[in-house]
Amino acid sequence: MKITWFGHAAFRLDFAGTSVLIDPFLTGNPAFTGDFGAAIAGVSHVLLTHGHGDHVGDTVAIARINEATVVANADLASWLGHQGVAKLEPMNTGGTIHQDGFTVSMVRADHSSGMMEEGRTIYLGNANGLIVKAPGEPTVWHMGDTDIFSDMGLIAELHKPDVVIVPIGDRFTMGPELAAVAVSRYLGGLTIIPAHYATFGLLEPGAERFVSLVGEEATVVVPDKGVPVSLSRG
Repeated sequence: MKITWFGHAAFRLDFAGTSVLIDPFLTGNPAFTGDFGAAIAGVSHVLLTHGHGDHVGDTVAIARINEATVVANADLASWLGHQGVAKLEPMNTGGTIHQDGFTVSMVRADHSSGMMEEGRTIYLGNANGLIVKAPGEPTVWHMGDTDIFSDMGLIAELHKPDVVIVPIGDRFTMGPELAAVAVSRYLGGLTIIPAHYATFGLLEPGAERFVSLVGEEATVVVPDKGVPVSLSRG
C-alpha cells in the first residue's frame, strides 16, 4: 500500500489496483502544494469522516470528474446527494460496507459535523473515524477529527489496525500531548501518521513535538506532502 498525505487530513490510499481519497480538502487548502489533477487521477472512491468544509473539500467535484463513489454517514450522504453526487454509499457508526476489493467501517470520533448554509448551520451527522481493510494490505484507521476516548482501545482490539492516522493539531482536535497519550495507552507498537496540523495558524505548526512525546511507544511516520509512503502489513 502507498499512502500519500496532501496536507491537513487529506490522504490517498493506493492498493491492489484501487485508489481512494479520504477527506479530500485540496482546493483552498494552504497546505496542499501539488497538482489537483494528479492527486485525483484514478480515484474510484472518496471516504469522508465528517461534514466540515476542511474535510468534505472537493468531494463533489471529484465525484463528478471521476464518477467516484462517495462513502459518508447517512446525513452527510443525503446532503451530498442534493449537491449533485450521484454515487453514494451511506452508512453510520458501527457499520461496515463492502466495496470492490476492500471494506470500510465507521467507528466513533468525538467531534462535530455541519455546514453553514444561508447563515445557519446544517447538521450533517456525527463525526466518525474510518477503518479501511483489504486482503493482504495493512489495515488503516483514519481517526478523523477527535478527542481522546478510552474506546480507542476497543476499536484497536476489534479492528486490529496496522496504521493509524492521528490528528495532532490541537484547538479542534487532540494536540500533541493528548495524541501522544492516546498512542501510549491504546496504539502502542503500531505505525502512526500525524495529521491535521500546520494547515492554518491556529493549529500546531509541526509534528516534531508529537514525535518526541511518542518516543519509542510506536513508529511515527511523518510523510512529506505529496510523496507516497510505502507500507506493508504487520
